[in-house]
Amino acid sequence: MYRENTKKIRIGDTVIGGGSPIAIQSMTNTRTEDIGATVGQIRKLEEAGCEIIRCAVPTMEAAKALGEIKKQTHIPLVADIHFDHRLAIAAIENGADKIRINPGNIGDSERVRMVVEKAKEYKVPIRVGVNSGSLEKELVDKYGKVTAKGLVESALDKVSMIEDFGYDRIVVSIKSSDVMMCVKAHEELAKKCQYPLHVGITEAGTLLAGNIKSSIGLGLILNQGIGDTIRVSLTGDPTEEIKSAKIILKTLGLKKGGIEVVSCPTCGRTKIDLIGLANQVENMVADIPLDIKVAVMGCVVNGPGEAKEADIGIAGGIGEGLLIKKGQIVKKVKEEELLETLRQELLNWNE
Repeated sequence: MYRENTKKIRIGDTVIGGGSPIAIQSMTNTRTEDIGATVGQIRKLEEAGCEIIRCAVPTMEAAKALGEIKKQTHIPLVADIHFDHRLAIAAIENGADKIRINPGNIGDSERVRMVVEKAKEYKVPIRVGVNSGSLEKELVDKYGKVTAKGLVESALDKVSMIEDFGYDRIVVSIKSSDVMMCVKAHEELAKKCQYPLHVGITEAGTLLAGNIKSSIGLGLILNQGIGDTIRVSLTGDPTEEIKSAKIILKTLGLKKGGIEVVSCPTCGRTKIDLIGLANQVENMVADIPLDIKVAVMGCVVNGPGEAKEADIGIAGGIGEGLLIKKGQIVKKVKEEELLETLRQELLNWNE
């Protein structure tokens, strides 16, 4: 697989590339200058399973805040920089574990060189980011519009610029809100780039649309062995990005650990609030460290059969429900005791 052949890059205490586990990322939506709010959000993301976090650095105050934020959090901190090379330098000096820049909007080559020299001094990786929305005019003109080839050419040009300054701690990202263009661009880039790839569908949208577009795009890319770290970009609470990323990776067999919840879609036989119950189960199991499958079924008629591939499950009836293990009914309990019965079984799980 391509992913096993990429260069290993250390970001703080986390390593990506070279066959390392795919790391899940997100980005804070607080003002980075507000240290308390930013630390609070990062801690919630850490608890959800975020492994690398990015913060916007639009001001010198934000760059200086990184040092204190880093002291109070535990995962690698990435500084997101646009336009001002001085902010990139300050972010590195204040403890950023990686910086994200687009060399094309930092300024002339001398300013890029200054950033690279500072990164080299502190051994801080540089993520070269190229987005379809900011593709250089000459490449748009060359290909007649924004294309996958244009994105790849832009990214490789920026990589060469940094390599020319004698630095190779590089991570590359090319993003587009056009899912299939993004997939094609990653396929092309994977053939030509040895550096680890940060994969995501940018501006994917709201929780519903964003999850669908990200699942399709990331699924098609990751299933080819392409990609070393991912972010699911959603308009909403960043912790939702982590939940979605974990499910995508588990579905593709790229991440182990954590309980997988499966549930039926409801039908006319359903006699309980299955939707509410399934959501309660999903929230309940989030912090239980088991690698098993839990089924939540809406009726006692088909529940045991449908849940037979799960390790454990529950099925609801009228005022009562069943606890099921490997398709076999274990016991019948009152409806109001169903959730707690499942919880106790999981807390005392023994294969």
